[in-house]
Amino acid sequence: MSHIYQPVMIWTLLHHGGKASIEEIAREIAGYDDAMLEYYQERVKNMVGRVLANNKIASRPKEDKSSFELVASYDDHEIADLKKLCEAKISEFLEKRQVDIWEHRRNSRRPVPGSVRYQVLVNAHHRCELCGIDASLRALEVDHIVPKSLGGPDEIDNYQALCYKCNSNKGNRSDVDLRGLSEDYATYGDCIFCNHAEVIAENELSKAFYDKFPVTKGHVLVVPKRHVKGYFELYQPELNAMNRLMREIRAQAMEQDSSITGFNIGSNDGTDAGQTVMHCHMHLIPRRAGDVNDPRGGVRGVIPGKQKY
Repeated sequence: MSHIYQPVMIWTLLHHGGKASIEEIAREIAGYDDAMLEYYQERVKNMVGRVLANNKIASRPKEDKSSFELVASYDDHEIADLKKLCEAKISEFLEKRQVDIWEHRRNSRRPVPGSVRYQVLVNAHHRCELCGIDASLRALEVDHIVPKSLGGPDEIDNYQALCYKCNSNKGNRSDVDLRGLSEDYATYGDCIFCNHAEVIAENELSKAFYDKFPVTKGHVLVVPKRHVKGYFELYQPELNAMNRLMREIRAQAMEQDSSITGFNIGSNDGTDAGQTVMHCHMHLIPRRAGDVNDPRGGVRGVIPGKQKY
């Protein structure tokens, strides 16, 4: 985008008589969306402003670091001609893209139904999933959890909402060694969950099937497709995928069976926690009114005598 920011910045400097504050330049780029203003102030200082400064077109006065000014002076006719050149460059860019490139940053804009960006922001409740800041205070970006440069897929389960500061700090770094990731997803011949044939639902990274020894009618197991022992060894995209699959199965179960009034959700992680199949799995157990005399305490019943309190 730098090639479109530059004519916008030059036009703004010309429009303001050769000098404009960083905020004024950022507002021209951001389209007066306050959530984006801080983001574009950083872009003015560290990206487009630096390029124009390196080319001796604009500079930051020593006595006023909050502004940029043009290096040269121009008369009224030259200013008019230069502004027209900038406007032509901007128009050429917009015509090529066939879209208002700032429309998606305006408060009046309505997201396209079903768009990936919209879904990611809704899932995050319009807060940064790392620092928690609200989208009204700092612009949010859709980030690849596993960076594309490291092989991350363009899938909903590999996206997260990060404010631009957290996203910038993260960059394309990851502390997970992904060089052998494809081998991780190989199934194991002696694992009954890796090779379970009666799958009732699945997505990119997870699948579900009915428990062979159900606690209640409709008891489902949701497992990662990758062979991994426990819950705490899952990657974030796998957690996203399993959670999404459980939501879908829950909604379908409640639609098909009106007697369902609740669910127990849990995982046995480790032999001492009751795990018998060493492939991570989440239990989604439908509950119905009266299926036990007193359901109070729920999952606390994993240790006899501790359910009631």
